[in-house]
Amino acid sequence: MIRVIVHVLNDDPFIAELETLPDPRDHYLKLKHPRRRDGKRLPTLTDSVTTILFPWQRITFIELLDEPEPQPEGLLTIFRDEPERTP
Repeated sequence: MIRVIVHVLNDDPFIAELETLPDPRDHYLKLKHPRRRDGKRLPTLTDSVTTILFPWQRITFIELLDEPEPQPEGLLTIFRDEPERTP
């Protein structure tokens, strides 16, 4: 997967993944896992969407990112110890 930042007309750029570089003859771009640059979901998409087809005429330019997306090192959980109750 190739991680990209997609810059669109009259909207904020967003991050997504491409399986391969697009062919110049394509009319749309197939993007997987679209999200805002801060990692949150795009407000214009339904919660369960994982892939979108985006028309080329809406795209200004695309940035290809070389570095892999940072992965969290561990899962942080918060819990509370309850004192044992005696009957």
